[in-house]
Amino acid sequence: MASRLPPLNPLRAFEATVRRGSVSAAARELSVTHGAVSHQIRALEEALGTALFERGGKRLKLTPQGALLLPAVTNAFGEIAAATALMREQETRGEITITCVPALLSLWLIPRLATFTDHYPGVRVSLIASNDPDHLRSLDTDICLLYGDGNWPDCWTRLWSRLQLFPVASPMLLNSRPLRSVRDLADHTLFHGDDGQEWNTWLSAADALGMAGSRQHFMSDARLSTEAALHGQGIALGDTITASNLIARGELVVPFDLTVPANHAFYVACRQSTRQAPIVKVFIDWLFAALEETHAEPQASARTLLRARGRAAEAHRPLSAPAPRRIASPSPRKTRA
Repeated sequence: MASRLPPLNPLRAFEATVRRGSVSAAARELSVTHGAVSHQIRALEEALGTALFERGGKRLKLTPQGALLLPAVTNAFGEIAAATALMREQETRGEITITCVPALLSLWLIPRLATFTDHYPGVRVSLIASNDPDHLRSLDTDICLLYGDGNWPDCWTRLWSRLQLFPVASPMLLNSRPLRSVRDLADHTLFHGDDGQEWNTWLSAADALGMAGSRQHFMSDARLSTEAALHGQGIALGDTITASNLIARGELVVPFDLTVPANHAFYVACRQSTRQAPIVKVFIDWLFAALEETHAEPQASARTLLRARGRAAEAHRPLSAPAPRRIASPSPRKTRA
């Protein structure tokens, strides 16, 4: 019976391609090249002696044989995943300590933490708000979610997410003092979550660097600057990860259709000796799975509202800002905490 089964990797490529809707999306999920997925699908078709996809059309479409195979493959992988999760739940118990960038901790991790604790009721989680890489050397810390360049020697490090930056404000504030152009920022207080380099980068991209008259306050991290904006006290720089839920709920709005890439990114890091601990592995796996599940939300919610505001306010587009675009990465600067 086993000899009659198709090879596993081609089946994975087939299932991922159908579920994701394209070979490119499947390749990203499986961390392989587009060509590798195409090769696996061809190998599966050769092993089965039949075509699984109709070629030549613009949209991915299964042949009748492919449609017959898909439910069986999907159910099989689903049962394997369920059994694996059950095994991990039974084996994974204990305490885990995570340090996390304050804004990411408050605005992204904590709202989603229950999806982990419900899955692993035997795990007790301790969370520390910090962007200090020195925690990587502490035996009291298991995992660090850091904002930086990813260069922490002698540690296991993996890129978690890049992000884009853009101004955000309370709708209450903009109702009383509208932002019809970038120059109107001079009538508002700007809140910084770093040493000022992020706002300088955005203002430079908007051709408004050196704009006089604006009041400025500096916060120790982006969480505090975002909270100041939530309370209607001024304008902060949000990002496509931590501000997305607030934008989607209407608690913050995006007044300008212009984003700049953050110079650094979010990374997951831990000591090499800790990486293989079962409790560490399941939490790291959950972090990436949770990001994947909500990837469309943080990226799309901000960008969709940016585009919608841009269309609605086309007649009032800031004269000083060029057409909507993303700006190339700025020069190195102080880490955003």
